[in-house]
Amino acid sequence: MATGQLFSRTTQALFYNYKQLPVQRMLDFDFLCGRETPSVAGIINPGSEGFQKLFFGQEEIAIPVHAGIEAACAAHPTADVFINFASFRSAAASSMAALKQPTIKVVAIIAEGVPESDTKQLIAYARANNKVVIGPATVGGIQAGAFKIGDTAGTIDNIIQCKLYRPGSVGFVSKSGGMSNEMYNTVARVTDGIYEGIAIGGDVFPGSTLSDHILRFNNIPQIKMMVVLGELGGRDEYSLVEALKQGKVNKPVVAWVSGTCARLFKSEVQFGHAGAKSGGEMESAQAKNQALMDAGAIVPTSFEALESAIKETFEKLVEEGKVSPIKEVTPPQIPEDLSSAIKSGKVRAPTHIISTISDDRGEEPCYAGVPMSSIIEQGLGVGDVISLLWFKRSLPRYCTKFIEICIMLCADHGPCVSGAHNTIVTARAGKDLVSSLVSGLLTIGPRFGGAIDDAARYFKDACDRNLTPYEFVEGMKKKGIRVPGIGHRIKSRDNRDKRVELLQKFARSNFPSVKYMEYAVTVESYTLSKANNLVLNVDGAIGSLFLDLLAGSGMFTKQEIDEIVQIGYLNGLFVLARSIGLIGHTFDQKRLKQPLYRHPWEDVLYTK
Repeated sequence: MATGQLFSRTTQALFYNYKQLPVQRMLDFDFLCGRETPSVAGIINPGSEGFQKLFFGQEEIAIPVHAGIEAACAAHPTADVFINFASFRSAAASSMAALKQPTIKVVAIIAEGVPESDTKQLIAYARANNKVVIGPATVGGIQAGAFKIGDTAGTIDNIIQCKLYRPGSVGFVSKSGGMSNEMYNTVARVTDGIYEGIAIGGDVFPGSTLSDHILRFNNIPQIKMMVVLGELGGRDEYSLVEALKQGKVNKPVVAWVSGTCARLFKSEVQFGHAGAKSGGEMESAQAKNQALMDAGAIVPTSFEALESAIKETFEKLVEEGKVSPIKEVTPPQIPEDLSSAIKSGKVRAPTHIISTISDDRGEEPCYAGVPMSSIIEQGLGVGDVISLLWFKRSLPRYCTKFIEICIMLCADHGPCVSGAHNTIVTARAGKDLVSSLVSGLLTIGPRFGGAIDDAARYFKDACDRNLTPYEFVEGMKKKGIRVPGIGHRIKSRDNRDKRVELLQKFARSNFPSVKYMEYAVTVESYTLSKANNLVLNVDGAIGSLFLDLLAGSGMFTKQEIDEIVQIGYLNGLFVLARSIGLIGHTFDQKRLKQPLYRHPWEDVLYTK
């Protein structure tokens, strides 16, 4: 066991099993104390590497994250404290691995419930190699104005109230972490404050004992008196009794063992800690308090009198000139995190994203205000979900059915079209699903599947201006623009596109009005007089019919309809639908284990 000071203003630690709050509290304490370097040198998260962003005062810093203990110790050779936030299942193994690193001198084990046999092995190894184990079941420890472990001493407000941002003259050791916070406050009220405080943990076999730390405190010149808070159960306090009797401690020790109320119970009572259970008269709080008093410790008559005993002891040291007055300092203001400042109403902060279509903050996600469960319970389909997420309203069933028909009819058009061809080639090159899908989607545009919006835009403009088919088509020709939605490479007057016929049949049977579709049909009649393949294609059919859907449903204003066409909603239908087919082509090529595609040279015209 170390015989002197464990920590200093330059001490750095490795934090195992990252927890944001305790690490940030350590860094905030560093800033409060005026440290130049953060006390957390690195974080160890098994299996992951990189950096973790945290705050050091006003500055945001990146702390390295390592996948293993050995790598972290090698990267940070000056970090000699290992703070272990692993669960009780893995705490022993990771702690032993840390103890075996030559750079690690102190290991703090936070977890409760570490198997006693494992703890004994850790204790034996640590003592044989002159290392210190704090815990298990500990909150950690603190050296005022220098370094603290994890959540020790609680919030920044409590640390400031307890004056832990600068060193005092009192060494404190306890089994309980929670009671340590109380005692830091008590000591600060009646003395010049804590120099170092340790919570050894409440398990039956602590890694280091009360007497281990009292003997250390006795060797630290800045510590002028010690305060010990024990508890019933176990015999740890008796090692301190022996040290006092043998004259190993020459500074005042104020001690109290909690649990005197246990005698009021008729049967044996288990208090909070695993070790807080009396196993006989010697382990009772009364017997320990008496033994400490007999050995020379200052023991009050009750816990309530502990504060007075500490005060009287400190004042006596002041009178004897053994304690010099400490110059008070004003600690810096810790910047408040934006989230807590917003919550308390201290600041306003602009948001970075606006979303009006969905909300995932409640018990279940909502689409345009409709809970997910309601969508399922009402038996709504994909078309209804699209109406909520795209148009922010529940459209009539014939509208959502039309949307679903469009998706089904446009899902695929064989392997030879440009999108499917690209996807097939990419899949055969061994690329993943997303890459194969995107390679096909990138071909969608004015010449392939991306003419729905343009068809709707031009048909609407011409129809609303009452242009004749002749005026519309010839006017487009003069501008050098092909009429979107008209023309097909394969289909013709005598070989109509079945998809167009199905869409028109559904619309005539279900839509209140098909004004725009009928206008597109008159345009088709005119273009067929020019060429046999200038038929209304699926883009034109969907574009014109979607105009009828938007206008005929009575749920959209003229401005909203213009905006929907302008933004590209209708092309979105083709993108969504064709994604189904492109994914299918990807899976088909993977399933068939097709080799890398190479285009045949005889299918290329090589020319100068």
